[in-house]
Amino acid sequence: MRNIPRILIVGAGALILGVGALARVARAADLDPAAAPIAAFDQSLLEVMKQGPALGPRGRYRKLTPVIERTFDLPTMTRFAVGQAWAGMSDADHQALIEAFTKLSAASYAHNFDHFGGERFDVDPKVVTRGPDRIVQSHLTPARGAPVSLTYRMRQVGAAWKIIDVYYGAISQLTTRRSDFAAPLASGGAKGLATHLDALTEKLLR
Repeated sequence: MRNIPRILIVGAGALILGVGALARVARAADLDPAAAPIAAFDQSLLEVMKQGPALGPRGRYRKLTPVIERTFDLPTMTRFAVGQAWAGMSDADHQALIEAFTKLSAASYAHNFDHFGGERFDVDPKVVTRGPDRIVQSHLTPARGAPVSLTYRMRQVGAAWKIIDVYYGAISQLTTRRSDFAAPLASGGAKGLATHLDALTEKLLR
């Protein structure tokens, strides 16, 4: 596993999670409905990362894409990251940006979580309700060093709870992304931003 870098929070569009050996993960059925997806996602990451070098970046990307699509509310996250400009865009622009955002998220995980290094995840079963959302706390414990706290904002989409934001410490991923997206959006509109995100995706998969 690579160190948790700025690219996970900023332009790379990755949601921040650690990977490695899972010493103990509560069974999804025993967790709050909003916490269970985090435990399941952690486990999926571990399975991919244990095959990381053999799969290569594009192999990891292909395996992680469907996992990310079912765990994150990507349309909502894209809309929040784009900000006010979203309202003036066409449906075609919306779809193009959601697709670019999804690819970038999967590529960022594939790039940064490329091998197993002895880490473990622990999902806190205590979930906090905040308006329509629930807040799930997780801890990544590396093989050496102090645990890292990761906080997930979950929102119900139909019958499922999905991630709509990740906090690394006090830093909101979506707030940071909105700042990072501002320049390419201002200079090139929706198409310029989609092109920018696609270029970042390709760079991560090299």
